Amino acid sequence: MAIPIPVREEMQRIDALLQAGQFATAHRRLEAIVAANPSFVEALRLLAGTKLALGAPQAAEALLRQALRIDPDWTPTLTTLGELLLAGGRGGEAEPVLQRACSGGRPDPRAALALARYYNDTGRPAQALATAAPFLARGIADAALTSQHVASLIALGRLAEALTVYGNLLAAAPDDPAAAQALAIALNAAGRHGEAGRIAQRVWARGFRTATLAHTHARSLMAEGDTSGAEAALRECLKMEPRLIEAHNSLAQLIWVRTGDMAQATETLDRALGTFANDEALWATKAAILQGGGDARGAYECLAPRVQREHPSPAVLLRTALAALDFDPGTALSLVERALRVMPDNAPGRTVRAAARLGVGDAPAALEDCEALLTRDPDDQYLIALRTTALRLLGDERYARLCDYPNLVMALPLEAPAPWRDLRTFLADLTASLERLHDPNGHALLFQSLRGGTETTQDLTRSADPAIRALFAAFAEPIRRYLEHIGRGADPLRRRNGGRWRFNGSWSVRLRDRGYHTTHTHPRGWISSACYIELPEHMADARTDEGILTFGKPGILTSPALATEHSVRPSPGMLVLFPSYFWHGTVPFHGPQSRLTVAFDAVPES
Repeated sequence: MAIPIPVREEMQRIDALLQAGQFATAHRRLEAIVAANPSFVEALRLLAGTKLALGAPQAAEALLRQALRIDPDWTPTLTTLGELLLAGGRGGEAEPVLQRACSGGRPDPRAALALARYYNDTGRPAQALATAAPFLARGIADAALTSQHVASLIALGRLAEALTVYGNLLAAAPDDPAAAQALAIALNAAGRHGEAGRIAQRVWARGFRTATLAHTHARSLMAEGDTSGAEAALRECLKMEPRLIEAHNSLAQLIWVRTGDMAQATETLDRALGTFANDEALWATKAAILQGGGDARGAYECLAPRVQREHPSPAVLLRTALAALDFDPGTALSLVERALRVMPDNAPGRTVRAAARLGVGDAPAALEDCEALLTRDPDDQYLIALRTTALRLLGDERYARLCDYPNLVMALPLEAPAPWRDLRTFLADLTASLERLHDPNGHALLFQSLRGGTETTQDLTRSADPAIRALFAAFAEPIRRYLEHIGRGADPLRRRNGGRWRFNGSWSVRLRDRGYHTTHTHPRGWISSACYIELPEHMADARTDEGILTFGKPGILTSPALATEHSVRPSPGMLVLFPSYFWHGTVPFHGPQSRLTVAFDAVPES
C-alpha cells in the first residue's frame, strides 16, 4: 500500500521513540496510525513490538498474525513473530516461521541470527551452521550472525576450521570487521586470548564498534587477568546493547568475584530492567544470577510476581521452577507442568520435571521422563544421574551396576614427571604455579559448586606454565589405566570407551576455611576427576571426615532423602577418576590451611 508522506514522517518519529525506550508513547501513536491505516503491515508489526515491550505478548502475537494475513511474505513480520515465539519458549512453532523468513525472495539475516542462536543454544550446531552458511556465502551476514557461525563450528569440534576460514578471510580483506570479530571469537575459544584481544582492540580503534565485539574483547581480557579492562569493555558493551544477556552474566561474574556483593553484581542489570521492565529474558537472567550466587529463594521471589500474571511465558515459568527446585519440589513441579502445557516437547522443561518428580517421590514418572530424554541425548550426564537416582528410589537392581562405586571410582597415585626428581618437589612447584592463578581476595564464581573458595577461569590444558603442562602430561597414564580397568560394555560409561580420549575443560579450585563443594555432576563430561595438590594437614586424620570426597548423595531434593554411599580420603598427589554422572561433592573443612585441587573432564576422542 502507498504510505502518505505525513505517515512516513510520523513513523520516523515513532522509530526514535522506540530507540529511546519510550514504548508507551510509541504505542499510542502507532494505534492511531493502525486505526487510520489497518492494512499497513509495518505499523502493525511495530505496534506488536510495543505491546510486547509493555507486557502484552498475546496481543502482540495477534497483531503479527493479522499482519501476516495481509502480507504472508513480509519477512520482518515473520522474523518478529519467530522471535516472539522463541522468547515464549515455543521453539517448535518458531522454527518454521523463522525458516520462512530465511528463505524466499528477501531472506532476512536477522531471522537467520535468531534461528542459528536458537539451534546453538539447544545443542544443534549442525542446524545452526546450515542456517548461517548461506548468508555468509552471499556476503549478507553481519557480525552477530558470523559469530553464531563460529560458535556452531566450535561446537562441532571444528575449531581449527573456524580459525583457518576466518584467518584466510581476514588475510584477504584486512578491513573486514565481521571476519576480524569472528576470528577473535575463534581465537578466544582456542585459548589464544592475547591474539584475540589484539584483533578486537585494533578493529575497535578503526571505528567498528558492536556489542559483540566489546564482549569478545572483554572475554579475552578476563582470560588474561585484566579484570579492570574487562569490566570497562563490558560496560561499553552494555551501553550499546543493554539487553545482551551474555554481557550481563559476564559483568555480574566479574563484580561478584571481586566484591561478593550481589547488589553490586546486578546493579547494571537492575538499571536495564528499569528501562525494559517487561523483558522476561532480563528477569530470567537476574534470577539465574541470584541462584548462581546461592540464593535460590531470592531467584524465586524475583520471578514470582511474573508467574502470577494471567499469561506468563513458559520460559519464565521454567526459570522460576528451576529456582523452586532447590527448596520446594512441589512448587517446581506445578510451575514446570504449566510451562509444558504450552511447550510439551521442551527438553529442559522435561528435565526439570523429572528432577521435581524425584523431589515429590514420584520416581516411576521421573524414570519415564529420563528414559525418553535419553533417547535424544544419551550422553547427557545429568540426565543419567537423574535416571540412576530414580532407579535407586525404586530399589531397581540396575542402580547397583550403574553406580558401582568401589569399581568405578579409582584413586591413583601420580608419578613425578620429568625433570622433577620426586613428587613432593613437583607438587610444591605446581602449587606455586596454581596459586598465581587464584585471586587471593576473590570470591567463588557464580554458577559453580564450590562454596568458600576460588576457581580459575582459564582452561589449564592450554597453560604454558611448565609445571601445569607437566601435570596434564602425567594424567595420560592413569587415564589409560582407568579405561583399561573399566573395559567395554553397553552401559553409558563403557559403551563410549574406544580407548581414545581428550580433555574437555580443566580448572583449579582453592577452598578456604569452611569451604566445600555442593553435590553435583558434570553434564557434558564422560570421565571426571579430582587431583589433590595441597591439603590441610589435619585431613590425613582418619578420625575426621573433613574435606573428603563423597559420592551418591543427590544434588537435588528427593523423597525420601538419600545419603552418601561412598567416599575417598584424599592425599597429596592422588588422582581420583570416576564417571561424570556420579553425584559427588565434598565435606566442609575447618582451619587456616587451604585445599588446592585440579580437576578436568575427559570425553571420547571422536
